Amino acid sequence: MFYFDPLYFIMVMPAVLLGLYAQYRVKSAYNKYLRVGNASRLTGMDAARQLLGAAGLSHVTIEGVSGQLTDSYDPRSKTLRLSEGVASSASVASMAIVAHEVGHAIQDERAYAPLRLRSFIVPGVQVGAWAGPLLFFIGFFFNIEPLAWIGLALFSLMAVFALVTLPTEFNASSRAMALLTSSGMIVGQAEEKGARAVLNAAALTYVAYAMQVLMQLLYYVMLLTGGRRRR
Repeated sequence: MFYFDPLYFIMVMPAVLLGLYAQYRVKSAYNKYLRVGNASRLTGMDAARQLLGAAGLSHVTIEGVSGQLTDSYDPRSKTLRLSEGVASSASVASMAIVAHEVGHAIQDERAYAPLRLRSFIVPGVQVGAWAGPLLFFIGFFFNIEPLAWIGLALFSLMAVFALVTLPTEFNASSRAMALLTSSGMIVGQAEEKGARAVLNAAALTYVAYAMQVLMQLLYYVMLLTGGRRRR
């Protein structure tokens, strides 16, 4: 932002606050269920190998990655990356996170459309994240309307990415619970409740991100179409 506009904070701040709450929920659920051992006594690394093998995805590489909650699946290199805490812990939290990432690997193998679309637009999103707002405000403040529209179009890729991420992540979590229950890796209602708590908390972060991007996009549209003008 190049100047203070109360409307921006009114529109975007609720989503930002939701995002902060979601981050708190994720860390709280992760820390809680990281201390709860799973009855199968499988570490995250062991669970990943078993789930990938059962899904016919033994070709997927498993690697360690630094940081906390940095677990991911890379469809380009067919690599499942596990943070140290998840890989080495025989906990309910680690099992839920691993199953979620294996869910993404299964999506990739089965050509799940939202995942394919998300992967396809990543390069554009990386450019749009910084170039979109920059071009938009240069165009807006210097009355170069075509440039502002180009910036808006680039930033819109972030909104598409955020929206496509929702079904991708929800579907991966749904697959995760199905994998854990069908494989017998989680036992009893307590473990199932813990796994769902971790996955649901993570899902809330994606909802908050989507809300934030969409509200910011709406704010830009209002500026460009006359909702706000520089004074």
